[in-house]
Amino acid sequence: MSQLPLFSISLWSVTDLTRYLRDLLESDEVLQDLWVHGEISNLSRPGSGHLYFTLKDSTSALKCVMWRNNVARLPFSPRDGQAVEAHGNISLYEAGGQYQLYADLIRPAGEGALFQEFLRLKARLESEGLFDPEHKRPIPVWPEKIGLVTSPTGAALRDILDTIRRRYPLVEVILAPTAVQGEEAPTGIVAALHALNERIHPDVILLARGGGSIEDLWAFNDERVARAIAVSAAPVISGVGHETDFTIADFVSDLRAPTPTAAAELATPNRADLQIAVSEGRSRMLRAIQILLNAERMSLDRTHSNLALRSPARRIRSDRQRLDDLSRQIATLLAHRLTLHHAGISMMDKSLSNLNPHSILLRGYALVLQTEGRLVRSVQQVKPGDGLKVRVSDGSFPVQVQGEELRSG
Repeated sequence: MSQLPLFSISLWSVTDLTRYLRDLLESDEVLQDLWVHGEISNLSRPGSGHLYFTLKDSTSALKCVMWRNNVARLPFSPRDGQAVEAHGNISLYEAGGQYQLYADLIRPAGEGALFQEFLRLKARLESEGLFDPEHKRPIPVWPEKIGLVTSPTGAALRDILDTIRRRYPLVEVILAPTAVQGEEAPTGIVAALHALNERIHPDVILLARGGGSIEDLWAFNDERVARAIAVSAAPVISGVGHETDFTIADFVSDLRAPTPTAAAELATPNRADLQIAVSEGRSRMLRAIQILLNAERMSLDRTHSNLALRSPARRIRSDRQRLDDLSRQIATLLAHRLTLHHAGISMMDKSLSNLNPHSILLRGYALVLQTEGRLVRSVQQVKPGDGLKVRVSDGSFPVQVQGEELRSG
């Protein structure tokens, strides 16, 4: 039969124990600021932008996490199998119950001193605004002249020229040869950039070099080169090293390409794209010409109509028609007036006819004339024995006044 313990046992939940261990780890000053050396394995880049990997050596492995904001500041792209030095703090992931390194900085192993110098220069130039996006100049779409700063004997030159010849053979390429490695390389790169801007005035400059170690690429981390890129009149595309290599020149340049070949591709349009652009431009030009022709045709029609309205022939035709109308009006007016005159004449003729003595005579009246031809209107004009002449409708005959007394009335 088991006995009950004399003292009470402290019973922990898994959550409480996990939090206690996490607090212990996070309260250790050494574990909150340390560098760990190892080889990267199981590297994972989910859509969140965070970086998950394992650091391992010959006997042990350490889970590591780097949050997205720290990943964005990395000057290179870590890869599986790469020996690195990671800085950060140790804590415990409660859901998995495992301790892990929360990294805020990663550098290639063996490059600590150079890498620290790189970071110091990068921070200083960044604080001056040399990396600001608003300082980036646009890359021309259809460059006519490309300046090239690289070694005249390197493979990068051949790759760039082959790419440009394949994609855009119309462009002119001017090489400013310089050493891209060694102590004299920064001075040569600065002089080449200056010569291109002062004498050639290219549309864009390619700054290129093939891959190598951080020592091989160190000329492109030189402050003089960075400032020469920043003041370049032409926009600069950097194509230095491989995709995982980052230099100060990459941050200062207007556009970074992962390789020299990619830099040539970013600087030039594709021939097929050019053919499409030419075809589209031709279609737009034809449409514009058609629109212009239609507009000119409409303008010509309006001008023709205006000329027709102002044409002397049109005025002559209009005046001729008006003359015909006036002629008809005059003829009508004359006919009306003639009719009125005819009516007046008829009335006058009738009146004259009525007043004609001969007509009166036809009605049985007679005219009494003295011998000298004067018309006798009163008995006072004659006396007995006067000879008179009586005129009737068909002739006249003589008469003699008889009687002793003439009476009127």
